[in-house]
Amino acid sequence: MASWDDMFRAGHFRLEEPQEQVVKIVSALRENNVIRVCDLGCGPGRNLIFLADQGFEVYGVDISETALEMTRQKAAKLGLKVNLMKGDMTSLLFPDLFFDAVICVYVIYHGTLYSIKRTLLEIRRVLRPGGFVLVTFQTRRSHKYGSGKEIEPNTFVQQEPPELGIIHHFSDETEVRLLMEQFQILNVELEELSTKNGNQHSHWQVLARKSQTGRGL
Repeated sequence: MASWDDMFRAGHFRLEEPQEQVVKIVSALRENNVIRVCDLGCGPGRNLIFLADQGFEVYGVDISETALEMTRQKAAKLGLKVNLMKGDMTSLLFPDLFFDAVICVYVIYHGTLYSIKRTLLEIRRVLRPGGFVLVTFQTRRSHKYGSGKEIEPNTFVQQEPPELGIIHHFSDETEVRLLMEQFQILNVELEELSTKNGNQHSHWQVLARKSQTGRGL
């Protein structure tokens, strides 16, 4: 069974350029006086490094120490300050209302529906009122849908390398909106692309805000 450390060491999921939606929201973050941003599942740091370079105070959380060390080395090389923590998204070691924005890009669906709900509760808890969240869900139009062992409805454990043992949950738009019902949804965008071998990658990119009057859970 593969671990995230194994996959990062093998060179998988090590993109360098920031994700398009992260770049797009920078102006909105600045206009709303966002300072402190958390990247949940930051991996080797492509989005975290970008946000640090844009002047934000950044915090990265990942379950992989290998990925965190890659981020640490990149930041040091560029002279950027990043705050990194090894941890689980479903139980964040930050106080209530700590962040102005949280991003969770291509990560939250690597878990059961219960863990996704727990992560969203944690995001809401650590966000200040009016804080932004950008989160990616995987759609049921993805080429990986139905691949592997189904452990609950629309949730599959991959049975082949490089993601052997990795969980994928797939959501339709109705489920996405239900999962995000504790936030004010600003935009739900369907993002799709096909690789050279014909595989379709399909995701929901959701931008939302916590209520201006919301506190804690």
